[in-house]
Amino acid sequence: MSMLKFREIDPRRHDDLAWERVKLSVVIPAYNEIKTVEKLLRRVREVRLHLEVIVVDDGSTDGTRDLLQDLTEQGLIDVLVFQKVNQGKGAALRAGFQRASGDIIAIQDADLEYDPLELPMLMEPILAGKADAVYGSRFLGGPHRVLFFWHMMGNRFLTLLSNIFTDLNLTDMETCYKVVQADLLKSLPLGANRFGFEPEVTARLARSQARIYEMPISYDGRSYAEGKKINWKDGVAAIYYVLRSNLFGPRLKPWSPPKLQPWEGRALAEAKRPALVSGPDPSVVDSSPADQDVATGREDAPAGREEASAGNGLEADDQG
Repeated sequence: MSMLKFREIDPRRHDDLAWERVKLSVVIPAYNEIKTVEKLLRRVREVRLHLEVIVVDDGSTDGTRDLLQDLTEQGLIDVLVFQKVNQGKGAALRAGFQRASGDIIAIQDADLEYDPLELPMLMEPILAGKADAVYGSRFLGGPHRVLFFWHMMGNRFLTLLSNIFTDLNLTDMETCYKVVQADLLKSLPLGANRFGFEPEVTARLARSQARIYEMPISYDGRSYAEGKKINWKDGVAAIYYVLRSNLFGPRLKPWSPPKLQPWEGRALAEAKRPALVSGPDPSVVDSSPADQDVATGREDAPAGREEASAGNGLEADDQG
């Protein structure tokens, strides 16, 4: 569903959503991504939200670990986790979920195939109270790089197989972009270590009766020469995890979203906070004409005064 169509069915305007009160935790698993991870993190920081950036290095051996330490010192990473040995994407994500403190958690790969600037769009159904989880689909008409036919067919087959068991109508179960309410995601029993995470988390969300939305995203896929890691063995493993997660997975209680979301509670608290009443200060006397020149910033005011005044202001670090 496009952003335009979603806004048409929702009575609230886009600007009315609680962008300033919600905290988004972006969990980024990384394994030997020295060529792309810095550019990706700088791209994530362009998202104008209250962010918590969590990077889990899954035993990299190409210098990624040292680079991540430097980027943490630069303020691009809020939480940095090192796995001692390579355990797989699923294990890295679980380590990141445990440390997330945001209201909503988004999964972001470190390889630049997915555009972080689309994360706010994927959050909209959750903030509007329509969804508990949102999948970004590569097969709903968004712009994409033309690449591997058999990869596409494999993704469609795995999605179909998953849908048969979950009774969902997803178009892209294997997508990286999954944006989920934090309390819901942390409540799910997850154990897949590698790329089996995708069918497993989908099966858990379906069993918890979570409200799932799909929205189109762009996709700039990379070739194996550019560092793509998934292969046919992971596809076979995904079939196993679809069957295992759906046939032998635990029974879950239906998810009930809180009546008042954390960001809604903050808005309510701010609304109840008494406003400061401003009035004339008896200690202030009428200004002289010369003072009025400085106060109003007229062109005939003394040069440099306005810049100096601005330079004395406090700069807030709104890093999200």
